[in-house]
Amino acid sequence: MKIGFVGLGKLGLPVALAVESKGHKVIGYDISDNVKNIIDAKKIPYKEIWAQDYLEKSNIKFKSLKNVVEHSEIIFVPIQTPHDPLYEGVTRIPDERVDFDYSYLISGMKKLSDEIEKLGEDKVVIIISTVLPGTIRQQIKPLLGKHTKICYNPFFIAMGTTMKDFLYPEFILFGVDDLIAADKAEKFYKTINNATFFKTTIENAELIKVSYNTFISTKITFINTIMEMCHKLPNTNIDDVTNALMLGSRRLISGAYLRGGMGDGGGCHPRDNIALSWLARKLNISNDFFDHIMKQREKQTEWLVSLIKENLSTNDQVYILGKSFKPETNITTGSPSILLNNLLKEEGIDAIVYDPYVDTDKPKFEKGVYFIGTQHEIFEKFTFPKNSIVIDPFRMINKNSDGVKVIRIGDNNEY
Repeated sequence: MKIGFVGLGKLGLPVALAVESKGHKVIGYDISDNVKNIIDAKKIPYKEIWAQDYLEKSNIKFKSLKNVVEHSEIIFVPIQTPHDPLYEGVTRIPDERVDFDYSYLISGMKKLSDEIEKLGEDKVVIIISTVLPGTIRQQIKPLLGKHTKICYNPFFIAMGTTMKDFLYPEFILFGVDDLIAADKAEKFYKTINNATFFKTTIENAELIKVSYNTFISTKITFINTIMEMCHKLPNTNIDDVTNALMLGSRRLISGAYLRGGMGDGGGCHPRDNIALSWLARKLNISNDFFDHIMKQREKQTEWLVSLIKENLSTNDQVYILGKSFKPETNITTGSPSILLNNLLKEEGIDAIVYDPYVDTDKPKFEKGVYFIGTQHEIFEKFTFPKNSIVIDPFRMINKNSDGVKVIRIGDNNEY
């Protein structure tokens, strides 16, 4: 295929080289003349494995934006979306929070779309840049002409191993706005690798990208807290601890527990976090990470209480379906459903809590607000009284069926 790049910086150029290595004809454009000098001199001034060797034998040409549009079947846009230097993580975090700077991306996409409209032919444009959810639909798409068929395809790469990460990814994340454009892109990627091509909405893709990055930050923060404990506890070694944890491929290093729902529960997890919070304070650890974990669990439950209150009409009864802390057991120790009930009581709301695997007596169910507290399969076939509202954090119940309004928490997809 004929592939174009608008942006040939430290992300764009290595990826362009990787694409060319698979037999595609690649040309690119960048607003910086320095990039042209790098390509002409065939000398990369930054450390990036494979890139120098590939550039030396590359036929990539630095062309005008007009040339890129005329040449390309697919145009990749890896234009930077920098943060203010105060938010790069090299200084103390300011109290104020700000979004990324989208000015470069907005300007570049506007100029690119204008050139596409002058040509008058449909072009597949794939944005790579990291953005927060809603950015492309709200700030980019309104600027584009009818011939610019956009998709969102952020990469999971690390500087220094860009080419390797692009050629051998875990999966390909693809936010779809135009089905024909997405199909063309999927055919292109089949020439690059055999990785799973994960299609979703643009907003989901935007969120997945930043969630992936911050998930890594969470892992690092957690294990560095354990490292600090090891530094202060006798006969402990962080490498022994992590080497053992790495063996937990069934639950820890896997997709287990990676589903939105109720908070952690059981006889181990909540109490262990609370105990480690105590130990962190005893050892004067620099940051009590475990306290944040439990506070998040509690704050989320407070939010669920507010969601129930928002949907509660006068004289309506609240029902919590499920008491056990998970569906595989009838144990209620550490149950997030019971926490929810206790926080409702603080608000003066008396809920009826029922679990078919815990309780012998079944209450009378009437019109009200029903909250799915435990993911028991039996609740999928539960008959809710008409005109009731069902709040479902597990997304088990189909939306708005049989006169029942269903709020599937975390599901804002349009049906």
